[in-house]
Amino acid sequence: MNERQLVVTADDFGASEAVNAAVETAHRDGVLSAASLMVTGPAAADAVDRARRHPTLRVGLHLVLVDGRPRLPAERVPHLTGADGAFRRNMAASGATMFFHPMARRELAAEIEAQFAAFAATGLPLDHVNAHKHFHLHPTIGGLILKIGARFGLRAMRAPLEPAGPLKAVESDAPARGDPAAPFAHILRARARRAGLLVPDQVFGLRWSGAVTEPRLAGLVRVLPPGLSEIYLHPATNADFEGAAPGYQYTRELAALTAPEVAQALSVSGARLGGFADFAP
Repeated sequence: MNERQLVVTADDFGASEAVNAAVETAHRDGVLSAASLMVTGPAAADAVDRARRHPTLRVGLHLVLVDGRPRLPAERVPHLTGADGAFRRNMAASGATMFFHPMARRELAAEIEAQFAAFAATGLPLDHVNAHKHFHLHPTIGGLILKIGARFGLRAMRAPLEPAGPLKAVESDAPARGDPAAPFAHILRARARRAGLLVPDQVFGLRWSGAVTEPRLAGLVRVLPPGLSEIYLHPATNADFEGAAPGYQYTRELAALTAPEVAQALSVSGARLGGFADFAP
């Protein structure tokens, strides 16, 4: 495929009103075409209201299984949560429990289903799924998403595989180190495609997570490889909300999404912009 297709996604939709307002602005006045909704986020209801006002914004599910609270009561998922009722923060330890402990796997399946059901209850069309901190690369989580998502009309999933060439073309000193999670992303992409899901050919936003500034975003748009690309960002109107990641340049990413230079780069590139639903067969 020589055609260039592009999905520009905001993650953490629903995390705070600062994120939600940025998503709305970036879609209305910029190049943002999709958002990934945290149905368990503190501002999820506000995010859904904004999405309903903008039906051209494609919205998917951003599953939260770390650094957040479960949809189910904590007593129903005791192997996944700590004493505070939130998901355990140690992804390695939590991932091992999910893989080896049968009760943890049953709780995990119930929680994933509850988040899919919560998304369905919004009435928004399900554009895609991914997970906070890309926890869906975990083989148990990924497999459950494919199985449960099929019942909720899942058609697209992110597999975060970021080629180094375009990064080097934008910034010649961009690190060329490999991503240690890439083997898991390759496995997930193969599993998802076998299940008939649409998966992007390349994803950008990993190496520059929280720092996809205007020059970087415009540069990536100019050098997009053929096929379906996804660029994901974390815009917000400020960085003071609860749960904000230290060092993330939230307002600069919002500025990048609405920058005239980026819109011009998209126009010149000839890439088609949309959500996953716009490119699904």
